[in-house]
Amino acid sequence: MRIDLITKEYPPFIYGGAGVHVAELVRVLRKSIDVQVRCFGEDRDEKDTKSYGHPHNFDGSNAAIQTMATDLSMVDDIAGTDLVHSHTWYANFAGHVAGQLHGVPHLITAHSLEPLRPWKAEQLAGGYAVSSWVERTAYEAATGIIAVSHGMRADILRSYPQIDPSKVSVVHNGIDLSAFQSASNPDLVRALGINPDARSVVFVGRITQQKGLPYLLQAVKDLPSDVQIVLCAGAPDTKEMQQRVVDLVDELKAKRSGVIWVEKHLSRSELIAVLSSATVFACPSIYEPLGIVNLEAMACGIPVVATATGGIPEVVEDGVTGLLVPIEQVLDGSGKPLDEAKFVADTAEALQKALNDPHLRGKGLAGRKRVEDLFSWDKIANETITVYRNAIESFV
Repeated sequence: MRIDLITKEYPPFIYGGAGVHVAELVRVLRKSIDVQVRCFGEDRDEKDTKSYGHPHNFDGSNAAIQTMATDLSMVDDIAGTDLVHSHTWYANFAGHVAGQLHGVPHLITAHSLEPLRPWKAEQLAGGYAVSSWVERTAYEAATGIIAVSHGMRADILRSYPQIDPSKVSVVHNGIDLSAFQSASNPDLVRALGINPDARSVVFVGRITQQKGLPYLLQAVKDLPSDVQIVLCAGAPDTKEMQQRVVDLVDELKAKRSGVIWVEKHLSRSELIAVLSSATVFACPSIYEPLGIVNLEAMACGIPVVATATGGIPEVVEDGVTGLLVPIEQVLDGSGKPLDEAKFVADTAEALQKALNDPHLRGKGLAGRKRVEDLFSWDKIANETITVYRNAIESFV
């Protein structure tokens, strides 16, 4: 069986959860089947992996058009595959066209949905209309779709009601259990400006509306003074979002000490060291199909306080591996809390409760066991191969 897997992100150029997913999935799939990776950007020095860029006459084009041009540059090379598997809208166009051209099944893994990220219209102008069209066209024509959570599956069927529900399978994201485990490294943590001997609430994520960082910055202002607020946050979506976070961080620093903002992209060893030193991991996302970073924190034995939205409740078991923060959300696709002040207050209350929990260590250990039982990459690879076989057998 030959699978052509299409992705924008691929090592060493990864900036989000989809890229982490693809990298780990390819690693385990290649133990069993032939996987040809087709990715964006600079050349990779890896067998059976090829990189692509858009033709230079598209240099001045809108980014969405450059993406489509890059996708088209891959299509001819996909000839001879048994199935094409695309990840995110950036790759969906290549998968859709290749499937049509070569007469092979096209499988999509859904990591996010354009209709549930309407703020991108402000960032990308007409490019958002293009990306939305690409995604809808590919999803409605796909042989099959993998949702990374049951919450994501529900979002897909709500966003694209023309899709046959039988086409949408659930295969969760996974975690590299051998790499992500508790590993004390106080010197590395200190080098990042964090005191490993003090309590800390840690956030890791991009500066984007869906990650909810502004809500967290408001929620932590009254936490005990000995608790560090560690923000591993970068890659802002817009200058406006960056400035909003800068203003909130400055406001927080004016009220309390122990606010550490690590803006650089952390290496895996740095990330594991920071997570392992944390007291509580905070995930204030308002849109999260699953949330790999929660798996990473739990694998390091750290309890999680996270929003009860999307696929997060399938990862974080409320009261067992951490706490879920309730949220009522606007139904316009933005995911914004109906009552932002209440969401901030509920987040603050959950963080206080977690920090004061005498059984906090036990919740961290329970989190590690949960990811071992449910989210290993070997398990996810086997489930994915089953979806591949079913898609190939059912394809007409």
